[in-house]
Amino acid sequence: MTRQHVAREIATTVLGRDPGPMTPADSLSHQVHVGADVVVKIIEVGRHPRLEREIALAPHLPAGVTAPLLDSGVHPVDGGEVRFACYARMPGAAPGMGLPRAGAATARDLAEQAVRRLQILHGWTPPEDAGRVLRERLDHGGFTGRTALLAEIDGLAAADRDTVVPPALIDGLTALAADAPEHTGGSVPVHADCHWGNWLADDGRVTALLDFEWARYGEPMDDWFFVIADSGHHLPIALDVVAGATATPPDVLRAACEIREANYLAADLRLALTDPAAHGALLAPRLDRLHQVITQRTWWKSFLD
Repeated sequence: MTRQHVAREIATTVLGRDPGPMTPADSLSHQVHVGADVVVKIIEVGRHPRLEREIALAPHLPAGVTAPLLDSGVHPVDGGEVRFACYARMPGAAPGMGLPRAGAATARDLAEQAVRRLQILHGWTPPEDAGRVLRERLDHGGFTGRTALLAEIDGLAAADRDTVVPPALIDGLTALAADAPEHTGGSVPVHADCHWGNWLADDGRVTALLDFEWARYGEPMDDWFFVIADSGHHLPIALDVVAGATATPPDVLRAACEIREANYLAADLRLALTDPAAHGALLAPRLDRLHQVITQRTWWKSFLD
């Protein structure tokens, strides 16, 4: 039985009717199938727990932030089981990583709406069940403090037996870490993966923030980083929007984004080197970006002014 058939079967049960055609959508962590008014995410039981986390959080999230969860559970298939989450389909489409189709005015408007929606999330007081999920330890690759970043860099260096990552880049990471804060606050609910591929917008109006599988307690900056860094050539606009909305000096934002990107790059490169079969495709693009961050200091180029 194909996964598309499984998704249709699940949607039919949840809706009580035929959902109509369902189309597979791109996803790195789940199989996602989209119908006219329903979305089904499925994954083999036992593969990883992130969909379970998202399901546990979904009923408690602030109203209007994400797509409503219609049902979830386990569905039998071919002698095994898949875990599923069935969501109402929200109007619109993802603006796309890097905002490739947005003009300057649209980019600013989207960023302003995204910031307002994230501020609702950051101001949310989770009930105990949801708080317990947000406190779970995750290997999310995000910045949590100087000591953890230095340990990540040491792990990368140890995994790099063939010196794929030039020593100068390792030294540059270490120098960045030396100036990083020792601890982060970690007391605010954050999405922690809110790049522009995880938003929906319809005719310029943001309709939903999707994929809460990495949500955790962190700092608002953990989300501002994604909104800014993933804005492509509209990065200066997004930085200006966040600076204005949060009364944060632009240089403070730049420094915080730079250290977070360094942490994600170190974590991804370590994964690529330790498990090339699963993550090898990350190596070349992450290495190229690390060179830009460390050697070219892209977060401090004049075009950001």
